[in-house]
Amino acid sequence: MPVEEGQPAPTFTLRSDGGEDISLASLRGKPVVLYFYPKDDTPGCTAQACGIRDAWGEFEDAGAVVVGVSPDGEASHAKFKQKYDLPFTLLADTDHEVADAYGVWGEKSYAGKTYMGVNRSTFVIDADGNVARIFLDVKPAEHADQVLEALGS
Repeated sequence: MPVEEGQPAPTFTLRSDGGEDISLASLRGKPVVLYFYPKDDTPGCTAQACGIRDAWGEFEDAGAVVVGVSPDGEASHAKFKQKYDLPFTLLADTDHEVADAYGVWGEKSYAGKTYMGVNRSTFVIDADGNVARIFLDVKPAEHADQVLEALGS
């Protein structure tokens, strides 16, 4: 069943770039920006992450917790986070279980080849744990502004 706005967000617990287990339930009480991206340190994913970093003060003003999720492991996330001085948590969804739960794991194509991977998507989850906004097929350059608008800042 696809995730829909107004419905409870699928719960999860994933390992963070800092080696801690982070659950969606532990973030309740604040709006959560849960963004799924394909791969650490690639051009689009870097632009997306740096856009959030560059607008970080506005995300803080909105009281939001930002969490990035990709199939990369903890070590890759830690390196990516350090290289670009990212102020938010990255979570390792190595078995793509959470991407599946949110409906963002699917067929992709590049250079004439098809493969399975993460479709760049963002879910804004309200303080009560319900999906407030869904952004599919996110454009990295516009992402931060769209999410901030959804947060009402």
